[in-house]
Parts: sequence; structure tokens; C-alpha cells
Amino acid sequence: MKDKILVIGSLNYDIILKQKRLPQAGETYAVDAAMFCGGGKGANQAVQSAKLGADVYMVGAVGTDAMGTYLRETLLKYGVKDKYLKITEGESGVGIVNCLEDGTVFANIVKGANYKMNQADIDKLDEVLKNTKVIILQLEIPVAVVEYVIEKASKMEIKIILNAAPAIPVSEDIIKKCDYFVVNEIESSYYCNRNIDNVETAKEAIMEFCEKYKVNSVFTLGKDGAVVCDGREVQYFPSYKVNAVETTGAGDSFVGALGYCMIYDMDLFQAAKFATCCSALTVCGIGAQPAMPTLEEVKNFETMHD
Repeated sequence: MKDKILVIGSLNYDIILKQKRLPQAGETYAVDAAMFCGGGKGANQAVQSAKLGADVYMVGAVGTDAMGTYLRETLLKYGVKDKYLKITEGESGVGIVNCLEDGTVFANIVKGANYKMNQADIDKLDEVLKNTKVIILQLEIPVAVVEYVIEKASKMEIKIILNAAPAIPVSEDIIKKCDYFVVNEIESSYYCNRNIDNVETAKEAIMEFCEKYKVNSVFTLGKDGAVVCDGREVQYFPSYKVNAVETTGAGDSFVGALGYCMIYDMDLFQAAKFATCCSALTVCGIGAQPAMPTLEEVKNFETMHD
């Protein structure tokens, strides 16, 4: 039975620094607090799907360091299966996140083990691919591996979600083989080769993008919500008004929720509304994975905001 989600992507050990401002050049600045948690776009998206109740396998790489052990244990804690997790000599990926009082986030990542993923790792997935309904990908692992997965999965009855983040060159043919293409305003500006900084510019650009690539598309706009296009219609989903504590993981929560919805064959616009609820709940807590909601929490939130 095709009922599994396969997330192929990055795992990072996140160090989140809560601070009032960024330091100036040459300044040593004392932050208010530090938090340590599992991160990386791939792992975050896998955790969100699993917390909603999906059967999720994580495919990625961690190092032999203590951070790698922690990342693996964290996945298991949230119900993500680690059968296809690669452990490689050296350091795991790391994320350093500066989180300001208004929720603004500045993030850096160290690639670490994530860039030791290769095509041979994907060739080991044939058994689980038979039962996979949705594959979720991002661009924090080598793009050649991502493109290899998409080529392989496009020949099978598997829905492909590409979260093209961070924005780097991806071939047009590869984008056309995806079922869903998800980017934020910075990434959408890159792929559309135009400035997208509000709802109206996003609506114009997303229709052109869908017509060109024939792919269901989502352009997320942070606190302004998301614009969604299925090739025929464009809809706008404003974000919910919540007490945002930190925006780390909001986009990953959206993508993980989208994957969950595709397991149940929700239409794109229903899925986007559900995913918007997940993102709203995620920004109310600190740390991506700990803050991501369960299905019960989303349902309660939807009931309160109907």
C-alpha cells in the first residue's frame, strides 16, 4: 500500500540564540538565551509530517559526532523512522540561528555530513519507494542527488514536492517533473527573475511560473501568508494573527504539512489552508521541531479560527 512519506534532505544541529539585536563588527554581544535542538530543512519537514501522524522515513546523513547521535535520537523521539539514515565519518551539519525579539531570524548553516549524500544512497531505497506516496526534497544536500531522486521518482506513481530552498540553479526539466514547487519570497524572486515582495507581485509571478513549468506552486510570504496556484486558479491565504515568538521552521512546517495532506489526496487549496494553520502554531514556540504542532493541536486551532 502506498502510504509513506520519504523525506530526502538535510539534518542540522541547531543552535538558536535569542537576542535583542545583532552585534556590530568587532563587538562581543551577550545574548539573552541559547537553545539547542534538531534542525535542517529535511529533518524539520519530516518531523512535522510525523507529528501530524504520517508514516515518515528520513533519508539523509549525519556525522559520527555527538551531534549526529542527538539528531538521530531526536528523529526517533518524534516518530520519524531512521532506517535509511546514513552515518558518515566527520561532523554533522550545524545551523546557527540568531532570533531577534520581533521574530526576525538570521541563519547560517555548516553543510557537514549533508554533502556526503550521493546517488548510491538513493539506489538503496528501491524497497521503500514501492510503498512511498510522497517524496519531499529541499536543496541543502547536493543538487545532483536531488535531481537524481526526481528523475527516478517521476517514473513511479509518487508525488514529488520540491522545496527549492536555498535558491540555487535547478534545471527546468527537473522542475517540470515535480508535482509541487514550494518557495518563499526570496527564493521565488530568484526562480522568477523578478522582485516578489508583496501579495500582488506574487500572484502575477506565480501564474506565469505555473504556465511555464506546469507545476502546482506555492509562494510563501512570511507574515503575509501564501499565494497558491494549481495552473488554473490563484488563491491567497493570509497568515493567522498569532503571538509570534520565533519564525524558525515556519516554512518547514508548511511543507511537512503539505506532504501530510498529499497522503490523503487533499486538493492543493485545502492543503494550503491546513499548512497555514501549522505554520501559525509553529511560530508561537521556540525551535522548529519542538514548536511544530500535532494533528490535535491543528484541529483545535482550526475550530477556534473558523
